[in-house]
Amino acid sequence: MTEEPTPHATAGPEGTGRQHGALHHVEIWVPDLERAAASFGWLLEALGYTPFQSWSNGRSWRLGAAYLVFEQSPALTAGRHDRCRPGLNHLAFHVQDHHAVEELARRASRHGWTLMFPDRHPHAGGERTYAAYLENADGFEVELVAITAPGPG
Repeated sequence: MTEEPTPHATAGPEGTGRQHGALHHVEIWVPDLERAAASFGWLLEALGYTPFQSWSNGRSWRLGAAYLVFEQSPALTAGRHDRCRPGLNHLAFHVQDHHAVEELARRASRHGWTLMFPDRHPHAGGERTYAAYLENADGFEVELVAITAPGPG
């Protein structure tokens, strides 16, 4: 006998406004906390996140009920992230419009980011997508997506 899935709630218990299954947080281990805080902190705050937590080995930024954690753990086994290995490939963020994508991409180099695929920017993800792909000094990739046109019906 198979078990029926639990129906998704539109709000969490006691009116918390949290949807069942929504992301709570993502924790990313980084080789250099200060470098990560400088690159990710700038970007996240430009996207509307606010500083949330800070401790000797970590920082976090929150947007709504979800937050991103960056931690320099003593248990790290490598000194650089490799997005082509199993695990996290990249984080993708909605951006208001194509002007905001261009402004963030332009300012990113002052905060430790490099534009990936410059020869295909802003359509490196395909003609239906207007996005900037950025990589920081530790090998982490982010995608800033303004427009994703719907596919054929």
